[in-house]
Amino acid sequence: MFFPDLRIKSEYRSLSDNIVKDFYIPLLSDAVLYKRAVGFFSSSALYEISKGITNLIKNGGKIQLIASPKLSEEDIEAINKGYEQKNNIIERAILKAFDEPKTYFEKERLNILANLIARSELDIKLAFTETSSKVGIYHEKMGLIYDSNSNIVAFSGSSNESSMAFYMNYETIDVFCSWQSDFEKIKIYEKESAFERLWNNTEDNIQIIDFPEVAKEKLLSYKKEVIDYSVDLVVSEEIEKYLVEPLKANMPKIPEKVVFHDYQIEAIKEWNELNNQGIFDMATGTGKTFTGLGAIVSLYNKLKGNLAVVIVCPYQHLVEQWVEDIVKFNIKPIIGYSSSSQKNWKALLENAVRDQKLKVKGREFFCFICTNATYSSVYVQTQIFKIRGNALLVVDEAHNFGSERLSSMLPNHFDYRLALSATLERHNDVEGTEKLKAYFGEKCIEYPLERAIDEHKLTPYKYYPILVSLSDKELEVYSYLTREIGKCLIKGKNGKLKLSDKGEKLALKRARLIAAAEEKIDVLKKVIMPYKSENYLLIYCGAATLLGETDDNMPVEEYELRQIDAVTLMLGNELNMKVSQFTSKEDIEEREILKKEFEKGENLQALIAIKCLDEGVNIPKIKVAFILASTTNPKEYIQRRGRVLRLAEGKDFAEIYDFITTPRPLDEVPSLTIEEMKKDLSLIRNELNRAEEFARIAMNFMEADKVIQEIKDAYGLNYEPIEFTYE
Repeated sequence: MFFPDLRIKSEYRSLSDNIVKDFYIPLLSDAVLYKRAVGFFSSSALYEISKGITNLIKNGGKIQLIASPKLSEEDIEAINKGYEQKNNIIERAILKAFDEPKTYFEKERLNILANLIARSELDIKLAFTETSSKVGIYHEKMGLIYDSNSNIVAFSGSSNESSMAFYMNYETIDVFCSWQSDFEKIKIYEKESAFERLWNNTEDNIQIIDFPEVAKEKLLSYKKEVIDYSVDLVVSEEIEKYLVEPLKANMPKIPEKVVFHDYQIEAIKEWNELNNQGIFDMATGTGKTFTGLGAIVSLYNKLKGNLAVVIVCPYQHLVEQWVEDIVKFNIKPIIGYSSSSQKNWKALLENAVRDQKLKVKGREFFCFICTNATYSSVYVQTQIFKIRGNALLVVDEAHNFGSERLSSMLPNHFDYRLALSATLERHNDVEGTEKLKAYFGEKCIEYPLERAIDEHKLTPYKYYPILVSLSDKELEVYSYLTREIGKCLIKGKNGKLKLSDKGEKLALKRARLIAAAEEKIDVLKKVIMPYKSENYLLIYCGAATLLGETDDNMPVEEYELRQIDAVTLMLGNELNMKVSQFTSKEDIEEREILKKEFEKGENLQALIAIKCLDEGVNIPKIKVAFILASTTNPKEYIQRRGRVLRLAEGKDFAEIYDFITTPRPLDEVPSLTIEEMKKDLSLIRNELNRAEEFARIAMNFMEADKVIQEIKDAYGLNYEPIEFTYE
């Protein structure tokens, strides 16, 4: 049989597909050649490559494998500085990457590969980056499978590199077939060309070496005379238990190892006493998700299992984070969004709504989780309005539902309601905030940041306001925008002045100009130098170009280099730091890989982010944050601070370097006219609001306040109270 005769999907996800049974085994059964790049070399990577290859062995097929030696920082430094021969270090790293097999499952997979090595049917090469005599890590995951009729299937995507990854962890792969569309043919050509360049050692800045002989001998030590060709179909007892247990899920209960804090128990108790309607107002990092899930279990028990739960999150990555915790509470969720791993989620939701309505035995409970966008779709709204039994609506980052559009989709037939947010009050939107309070009810808990720090639920922090000012050109654009914004004031419905649509757009441009002030790059370079060799760093950037977004009416042209790219180039090229961008361009799987690499503290020192870290992403190891760009919205900068304050082993305190932008250097302020000073004050007040909020509970309050007082002295604000407010 040839590949075109098989049913091959364009994408496989381990939560909804059996990737080994549905993808690897059918394809490799008819394959004659398998080319694979697996990322780091390790025993787990070998288990990964062995998936489904037993029939390939029977066919006499061959495998070409490329992997990267897992070099430590010390290894890389030793190579770069010539302390030791490169080949010796790599050889030692490969031998360290072998873990002794613990189960029959693992032993048989190493036996398979050892037999292939012995027959010269498996050829392994090692790859690493090498530029200007500096060595780094090559980390790519892709595969190419060939049948005897020259058909090719290419795939790429995540792999957890775990001995049981294809059963127990989350994995997704994208698939391209050579007999399909021109687009797929091009993708295959690109991947095939890339693999060939690597294999033949012709790829720029990538070095390929042969697998060390001593490592071959190590692998051959696992060789047995007999191969168990049924190993792909045999599942160990441990995996079998894992596969069977989830089928019994959907009876919510508190996990045995979870112990709630007193404030979480009080929040759930208060919610129950308020007829299961209310708000959990809890600082970022204090356990809102687990408290929410505890509330669900409590209500489930109260209603004896007859309950429909709808959970809504702003973004896909937050849905996936929730799912990780939901399953710990013995709940099997229906996961709804455009690229959900459950391709049949719509049918699952429709059936669940129907079965609960009809009180089908064993189907009285269901949990549906989705993004804001999916929740507001016509399909989901239709299904929600069909719910007739007990129903609970849980909204995470609930401040978003104060918007006019989403607040109109808060249905009255949800008798039970729960809002979760660290910043429920909406910035400059009292009406939206009141809508949320009117729908969800009273606050069941208010657990602020300072209490969380005092009670050791979040880490204390030091705060360093760093002064930067606009360049002459930036100041010219800033002044122009300020004048134009002043012409755009109109009366709102309540009679108060507000900005017109044009004014809002100009204000956004001005905000981006401030966020992307070019002096920030040079100042960052100086400030980050003491941390050049440190790990767990986070740099927040603005989304705009270095000199702001402009149009034909403005006195300066638009520059193409975005702040985040300038920061990446400076840190990566000039300071030789190991950095990566963490933006919306990276998909969920890529971000998970980045998070894991960052947490290890070996191959990734710093994440450079724009907005996608603002809500809900959990990376506790972040120790030092450099905030180059902030908005005037307290919700956003408070959440950014919260990213840095999560507890982690070895993290006694966090540090925040906040770049405070002034229109001009402070020593120039005394020469300004009163009119010129007034134009500066809008920006100054906004920056001081944030600085005073951050400084007030910082460990080094006096040191931070000294900088704040310098700004206030320069602008004569020391006798004018600057109040921090959410509204």
